[in-house]
Amino acid sequence: MLEDQIIDLLSSNLLYILLAALVIITVLRSVKIVPQSEQYVIERFGRLHAVLKPGINMIVPFLDKAAHRISILERQLPTAGQDAITKDNVLVRVDTSVFYRITEPEKTVYRIRDVDAAIATTVAGIVPAEIGKMDLDEVQSNRNEMISTIKQLVESAVDDWGIEVTRAEILDVNLDQATRDAMMQQLNAERARRAQVTEAEGAKRAVELNADAELYAAEQIAKARRIAADAEAYATSVVAKAIAENGVEAAQYQVALKQVEALNALGASPSSSTILVPANALDAFGDAFKMLKGKA
Repeated sequence: MLEDQIIDLLSSNLLYILLAALVIITVLRSVKIVPQSEQYVIERFGRLHAVLKPGINMIVPFLDKAAHRISILERQLPTAGQDAITKDNVLVRVDTSVFYRITEPEKTVYRIRDVDAAIATTVAGIVPAEIGKMDLDEVQSNRNEMISTIKQLVESAVDDWGIEVTRAEILDVNLDQATRDAMMQQLNAERARRAQVTEAEGAKRAVELNADAELYAAEQIAKARRIAADAEAYATSVVAKAIAENGVEAAQYQVALKQVEALNALGASPSSSTILVPANALDAFGDAFKMLKGKA
């Protein structure tokens, strides 16, 4: 009898233990804690039921399950290179990289199998098509505009996959060696042309400055001659006025004065010891001294 009571007691306690364990398991399975960087896709009987956001979420245990755990962090595709031909028939190789993140996990899970491969294929088709619309110079100078166009086209292509393209980058545009050599020759020729133009402009400017200098000198000489002529004309007018007012005697007085000054200068010269004067000059000097004496 004692053994039967012990067995019954253990059986009833075991049932309680199993029920308690079932309750605990049910509670644990009904609570889903989703990390900040993830979202859970919940399926019920194999079909999409809900998408759990970061935080604490409740589901129906044994019916619902987290079929997919999707990271919503921004991702970067590996750098890919595509060959393309520009509008002016230049072969280039373009290295691109795309950044994206998943915004609607339910679309990403059920509409596309390999997201990275799908985006890479889309970019590989868009880049050559866009480069084919531009010349090589435009590809080099309008890189930002081309990046924006590629980003928009990729976004529209992957919109049904629940993906947001955050950035598209053109890392490098490489040319074949023959094209590089041709461009280098063109660059050297352009540099030589610019150097010749600069030298010619310098020579032209030098000629212009020299001509300006000669013109300035000629103007200054003409100005000096004009001033001298004006002074001479003024002196002449003064003499003429004196003659008009005082008659011929004033003119004779001026001539006599100049003769005396000349004689004094000859006599004061240290290199002159003897002065030979013609006879008629002595008569002229005598007249000059008479006039000066008369004036005194």
